[in-house]
Amino acid sequence: MLIIFWLSITLLIYSYFIYPLILKIFVTPESIPLTAHSTLPSVDIIIAAYNEESCIKERIENALSQDYQGEFKILVASDGSEDTTGNIITSFNETRVQAFNFETNRGKISVLNDLVAKSSADILVFTDANTKFNVDAVSTLVNSFAGNVGAVSGELILETEDGNQNLDGLYWRYEQFLKKCESKLGSLLGANGAIYAIYRKLYIPLPTDTIVDDFCIVMNVKKQGFDVLYNDNAIAKEEVAPSLEDEYGRRVRIGIGNYKALGANLWALSPSKGLLSWCYWSHKVLRWFAPHFMLLALLANFYLLDSPFYTYLFVMQLVFYFIAWQGQKRINKNQEVNSVVAIVSFFVSMNVALGQGFIRFCKGHKNGGWKRTARQGKLK
Repeated sequence: MLIIFWLSITLLIYSYFIYPLILKIFVTPESIPLTAHSTLPSVDIIIAAYNEESCIKERIENALSQDYQGEFKILVASDGSEDTTGNIITSFNETRVQAFNFETNRGKISVLNDLVAKSSADILVFTDANTKFNVDAVSTLVNSFAGNVGAVSGELILETEDGNQNLDGLYWRYEQFLKKCESKLGSLLGANGAIYAIYRKLYIPLPTDTIVDDFCIVMNVKKQGFDVLYNDNAIAKEEVAPSLEDEYGRRVRIGIGNYKALGANLWALSPSKGLLSWCYWSHKVLRWFAPHFMLLALLANFYLLDSPFYTYLFVMQLVFYFIAWQGQKRINKNQEVNSVVAIVSFFVSMNVALGQGFIRFCKGHKNGGWKRTARQGKLK
């Protein structure tokens, strides 16, 4: 039990603190140089939507406002929406907008597979229905392609309104730092689903029960031997969900997708992949099993209570989880908590959701369907 306890604690600390510290010390992220193409490649902006009547019109208008000087179209589809999303997307009288109103809700990846099959562009730009691009986002993504580059991820900025205590935005900035460092190492893992681009010829259709499509699509690009870059000058913006409670369901669903993605990308675990394998283990795989390590640490600690030292550690763990539980209750009631409690609540909630996702994955989750995450309002 002693080995299990300390191994679990060590792997948690390594993944969340030591690995980022190593990157901080030894890796200096650099700006991606832009390439002026003699002939601008054609671009299709791909948008799959489900029950997004509150923002889909603004999303399409924002995509149309891009300053990209080459040929570009917007392929947008409603995936069996129960609101007016389908009517809104088909109402655009604009030749650059190709809208598809599917009657049956099949899941995001099924829609993406269909839209890509209908595309003839050189480069595909994937984005979400609730995202807003800076006017030069597409141009920046396209001009990042050079040499052996097969995919480029942009930077997603999560906006938070006053009074929102969901720390997803803070955690996202932490993730952005890791992505920039991994890009410098040639080992970027996945992309920001709200803003990334790939060569259409490198798109491999994914199984219909795929959930973390942005990760799997870009990992397939890497698997084919192409480079993947992170350009933080290609900027998109989204809102943070208003509370941990609103975010929880999305995280459970992503958790299911993470374990499916692990099985689909076993090739990246091999030490023969060098830095990519190291980053994959450190940043993704160990994080995906953080709930398991947390549970093992607690259970192993229980069997070590004959020692005063381990009794103290056990009590500290219980206090930690009690703070998280109380903090989450207060946050969901819109009651203010201090920053330490907010961070603890977010961390535990995130891993509980991931653990629930693992349970559902083990039960044989086969549904690629999706639900809309609550948001506070429109992006400004």
